[in-house]
Amino acid sequence: MDKNKKERLERKRWKVGSVQEFLALTPEESAYIELKLALSESIKERRERKRLTQTDLARLLRSSQSRVAKIESGDSTVSLDLLVRSLIALGATRRELAQVIGCD
Repeated sequence: MDKNKKERLERKRWKVGSVQEFLALTPEESAYIELKLALSESIKERRERKRLTQTDLARLLRSSQSRVAKIESGDSTVSLDLLVRSLIALGATRRELAQVIGCD
């Protein structure tokens, strides 16, 4: 959020802060959510680079297009297992997985 907007909101007595503060997340919970989002974004980028549709990826995963949409949107019902399996199905190596999760 830009500085001017933040100041305008605060003058009107709005409380401005992070999602972590708003939801009272622990650092561990916040890190977990960020990890899942990073994996989701990587899946979408890799799928698009390979010029696959969500339906194409769903076939690779033996799943549905709607489930792939949930994977890519970071839906909380998607497991880490499915995120990792999706990247592997798209050809990601262990090293690439490590880069996504920040273990460079």
